Amino acid sequence: MGKLSRFLNKVYCDLKGSTLIEMALYIALVVIVCISVVTALGGKLQSVFQSIVDSL
Repeated sequence: MGKLSRFLNKVYCDLKGSTLIEMALYIALVVIVCISVVTALGGKLQSVFQSIVDSL
């Protein structure tokens, strides 16, 4: 956890105005892609988890 904390502090401290906005846009894009994938695979994931619950 220490390495991750140091890395994030370094990245955050090095960011200036427009770079910070670019990072926020990249993060937003990743979040949108993750939500899209989970939505698209939702039915399959539900059946997989249901089969796991049924086997327990």
